[in-house]
Amino acid sequence: MSNVTFYISNLLEKMTSTDKDFRFMAANDLMMELQKDSIKLDEESERKVVAMLLKLLEDKNGEVQNLAVKCLGPLVGKVKECQVETMVDTLCSNMVSNKEQLRDISSMGLKTVIAELPPSSTGLSLTVNVCKKITSQLIGAMGMQDDVSIQLEALDILSDMLGRCPKEMSPNIQAIIKLCLKYITYDPNYNYDADDDEDDSMDIEDREDEDQESDDEYSDDDDMSWKVRRSSVKCLEAIISSRRDLLVELYGSVAPTLVSRFKEREDNVKTDIFSAFVALLRQTRHPHGPTLDTGAKEEPAISLLKKQVPTIVKALHRQLKEKSMRCRQSCFSLLTEMTNVLPGQLGEHIPALIPGIIYSLTDKSTSSNLKIDALAFLNVLLSSHNPEIFHPHISVILPPVIQCVEDPFYKITSEALQVTQQTVKLMRPLDKPVSFDGKPYVKIVFACTLKRLKAADIDQEVKERAIFCMGHILSHFGDQLGADLQPTLQIFLERLKNEITRLVAVKTLSLVASSPLKIDLRPILTEGIPMLGSFLRKNQRALKLNTITALNVMVTNYSDSFKPPLIDSILSEVPALIQESDMHISQVAITLITCMAKVCPSSLSKIGGTILPEVLNLVHSPLLQGGALNSLLEFFQVLVATKANNMGYSDLLKALRGPFYDSKSTDSMSMHKQSYYSVAKCVAALSMACPKEASGVVTNLIQDVKNPKSSESVRILSLLCLGEIGRFMNFEGQKELKGVIMEAFGSPNEEVKSAASFALGNICVANLGEYLPFMLKEIGSQPKRQYLLLHSLKEMISALSAESLKPHVENIWDLLFKHCECAEEGTRNIVAECLGKLTLVSPSELIPRLKKQLSSGSPLSRSTVVTAVKFTIVDHPMPIDSLLKGCIGDFLKTLQDPDLNVRRVALVMFNSAAHNKPSLIRGLLTSLLPHLYKETQIRKDLVREVEMGPFKHTVDDGLDVRKAAFECMYTLLDSCMDCLDIFEFLNHVEEGLKDHYDIKMLTFIMLARLSKLCPSAVVQRLDRLVEPLKATCTTKVKAGSVKQEFEKQEELRRSAMRAVAALLSISEVEKSPAMADFANQIRSNTEMATIFDSLQGDPLSGAVESMDTS
Repeated sequence: MSNVTFYISNLLEKMTSTDKDFRFMAANDLMMELQKDSIKLDEESERKVVAMLLKLLEDKNGEVQNLAVKCLGPLVGKVKECQVETMVDTLCSNMVSNKEQLRDISSMGLKTVIAELPPSSTGLSLTVNVCKKITSQLIGAMGMQDDVSIQLEALDILSDMLGRCPKEMSPNIQAIIKLCLKYITYDPNYNYDADDDEDDSMDIEDREDEDQESDDEYSDDDDMSWKVRRSSVKCLEAIISSRRDLLVELYGSVAPTLVSRFKEREDNVKTDIFSAFVALLRQTRHPHGPTLDTGAKEEPAISLLKKQVPTIVKALHRQLKEKSMRCRQSCFSLLTEMTNVLPGQLGEHIPALIPGIIYSLTDKSTSSNLKIDALAFLNVLLSSHNPEIFHPHISVILPPVIQCVEDPFYKITSEALQVTQQTVKLMRPLDKPVSFDGKPYVKIVFACTLKRLKAADIDQEVKERAIFCMGHILSHFGDQLGADLQPTLQIFLERLKNEITRLVAVKTLSLVASSPLKIDLRPILTEGIPMLGSFLRKNQRALKLNTITALNVMVTNYSDSFKPPLIDSILSEVPALIQESDMHISQVAITLITCMAKVCPSSLSKIGGTILPEVLNLVHSPLLQGGALNSLLEFFQVLVATKANNMGYSDLLKALRGPFYDSKSTDSMSMHKQSYYSVAKCVAALSMACPKEASGVVTNLIQDVKNPKSSESVRILSLLCLGEIGRFMNFEGQKELKGVIMEAFGSPNEEVKSAASFALGNICVANLGEYLPFMLKEIGSQPKRQYLLLHSLKEMISALSAESLKPHVENIWDLLFKHCECAEEGTRNIVAECLGKLTLVSPSELIPRLKKQLSSGSPLSRSTVVTAVKFTIVDHPMPIDSLLKGCIGDFLKTLQDPDLNVRRVALVMFNSAAHNKPSLIRGLLTSLLPHLYKETQIRKDLVREVEMGPFKHTVDDGLDVRKAAFECMYTLLDSCMDCLDIFEFLNHVEEGLKDHYDIKMLTFIMLARLSKLCPSAVVQRLDRLVEPLKATCTTKVKAGSVKQEFEKQEELRRSAMRAVAALLSISEVEKSPAMADFANQIRSNTEMATIFDSLQGDPLSGAVESMDTS
């Protein structure tokens, strides 16, 4: 210890030498020493080092000064708080010195200190205190001094601090905003009022002369006040970007001032003012686009912005006529952002904006980039407002846009074609009649697009846009083109033959074919359809999908043109498309043949021969569900209705059920479970189409279930078919059915029991009067079969409409409440689901009853009630929403319940609300988050040791609750990001990184998400986030461990590496030395580098190769 002290005092002595080289070397050695982690200074040494370095800042030699500044950085973490405060005090007081060099070096010193301040979450008050000190001293200095350079440096440092530690600056934010608003208008040498008095509607030509004068008049080289204005704008932008929570306040105080400063005379400052306003608009935009959650009220920030739109547009109207291109470009980026934040809200201001757009498109001196920006804004404007608003302006907008279509620069042409396409859609929307007559414009639009469509030697992007734009012209005005129509369609045919343009040509043809104008495509169908058929063989998925869509439209709208050879050219390609490996393509292919079976009866023989076997294979696939299954059901109904030979009701039934009857094995699950359900749905769809033949089949199905010789698989399938058919068919005549089902409840086979439960619930749907009382009676009298019977009840409630259920709600509700304290969790969950779905039927009566049950003494009934509330929160608007909003807070109070399980289900319900309807909980987050975060902590009292023979095994009873809490946090990131204190959130993510395997996996995903959503906050915490990631990536499993342990660790490492890859994609990540070290460690370790490369497409491959060769 004394060696270090001795060495340092020796260095300090050299620093007082008169020889500048001695001073330089001593300062350099001190810096080397301070960078060592091991160095520890006693109090006396600390004081001396700080005093000496502050003295060296005033050294005559510039290099020594620079070294002294560099030493301040590592010193911050090595000395006590009082010494850091001494440093800050001295540096701040130097800032108001008369010596310019001392001011500059002290300013650098302050920036160095700020960059090294530890995040305040480390529990140190250092950062908060230092920020407070610097801010108050700088604000004081700016108040006392009129010197521009001091104001500049001070604002610069404040801006740095706002970026580095926004949270710690909270107490001073208001003072800084006030200061910036004062200095943003600081322009002592210019009178803006003279400008304001001039007429706003001044002609552009007059302006040009006036600009010439103003440039000469105010070219004051010594005027530095613009730099102060610029720094204060930068400072405001730092606040806007880091404090979304202050949005409403910023709209009140900062936005009007920024708008009033759009008239700023200095281009550099003006660009920054626009950029700050764009940052404000970006913060206003919801982080995940407009919410689907219709219950959400309009955000207050949006309302405030709407009120300011007229002032903003008025200010921009003038700026759009300025000569400066930078200024106009900034205007367009601001307007584009505003249109995205407020779609459809600029309607009344369009007349004020159009002249500015036209000026930028027609002005000879306009740069390409400015034209592109103007066109891009026009496109956003046209696509986000009602067509009627633009009809009066079409005659003004179109000529300059068409001029741009003929521009030699391909990017301008491409943007202009997009605007033309939007204009065509506006002139004659297909979904509603408009009074506007587009006839006079059709010829010019058609001519300029045709010129681009015919050109073979143009950019790929322009080719595609021209094809698509022409497609819109044909689908909106095809009836007015007369003789031009057929030659244009022939060009489309040519584009279909070209591999580069065929995809966009297919999309365009389906657009034209679906037009309500019934464009005559017959001349190109004979050649076009076989070509489309050949595309179905290609290995390009997008091409296949779009081709099937196009064929579907054509078959529907032009069925009379489809002759047998054309039909064969398509159908011969279809069997290969119906594969379980790509369900989406199978779905659209089945929709196509369903369509053909409807409109082209001649196609049926082919469908029966080659396509039906493939369809049946798909029905028996374990992967079939959702849209693909629905398309199959429709296909079977259409097929059976055509009454084609070999495809009647009984033939199709036999083909569907064959595999289940033929299976020789006694194992009921020789076919996959899912295929039983799919086949049952298909049988029911066929029975619905042929009700007369269906009643005989029902009798056979009942016999199959009764027959003791039936195999288990036949029994299961028959029960499921009875259930599916029972949803729409009356079973009055089937007297023995109840007995048969109840007998099946007693089967030793679990699958048979489950199928019987499914059947009973679904038969209730169409036979309520007879079966519901029977089922309720059985639930009351058969305790052993309660679980299965409750399952039946759940099936029935899920399938019935609210009207049919209403009369029976009371009986079912009373019965369910008798079982809500059942000891078995599975039964309780079903009871909860039934209660939740019943509550949706008459919410106003039933929610208060659930609420009342909350205060009951039993934790089991509380957990059932909370789970029931989870089932009332669905992802689309429901009448219950307004009631739920009022009382969800009461149900969420169970987050503080003494019972662990109740807290867990409360977290699951919270998660469901955050995911499906964030508006329910947004207002309650401030009170809920502390309880949520509390549940993320490991509780020692819930960890116990269990002896298993000679081994001791640790069981953590709190793991499920923690897992639920972290899942909830992840959901909040996506739905309520703007309501979270991200630094507080990160504290808990950091803890999760050191938790159990399941929690680590969750927090790795969260970290990757956070690095996309709020990179600047993550960067501030990098040093502390890297350690646990490093630990996970470098942990080795013990040699004798079981295979699962190795797999688990491997999965953990991959997941951690994904998080690391996401962190490395943040632009400012190189600021963290710990992260840089870890990235190098990954590069130099073959195993880690291999995992990293496999995850992220090879950015480190060079490093790995060079490592191997060495």
